[in-house]
Amino acid sequence: MEYYIRQASEKDIDQIQWIRRAVKENILSNPELVSNEDCRIFITQRGRGWVAVSEELILGFAIADLEDDNIWALFVHPDHEKQGIGKQLHDAMLNWYFDRGKTWVWLSTDPATRAAGFYESQHWKRTGKLPNGEIKFEMTVDQWRDRTKEGNDTHKKS
Repeated sequence: MEYYIRQASEKDIDQIQWIRRAVKENILSNPELVSNEDCRIFITQRGRGWVAVSEELILGFAIADLEDDNIWALFVHPDHEKQGIGKQLHDAMLNWYFDRGKTWVWLSTDPATRAAGFYESQHWKRTGKLPNGEIKFEMTVDQWRDRTKEGNDTHKKS
């Protein structure tokens, strides 16, 4: 399937919410906890979001929060997993984030999920657990920049 990555906008929020509610892992205990207004604030004021798009359908999204030095979200619709979409969203988001002069970022995810394995494969470091039981991961700008030197980035630029 052909798709491209672009910056998210307010008009994408309905599809972002649709994907967030469709995931099979890291399911929200109460979907109403993440409102459309929350999404709008995160993609327009606190940070930025990206979407993977194919023929006007959003396949996945990622959102970075500059205020809390946090990856607020990275999700791919279950029908479009394992196609490299998550990695491309991840890389676009972290390149932008660290280009803002940031030196450190964190995220959390449920333990024993594919997401946890994905973050480890992308050189995130486990740094503990949060009170809710999620694993906390951290990444520094140096770790992000050094990943290509180690030959571990499959999307190297020529």
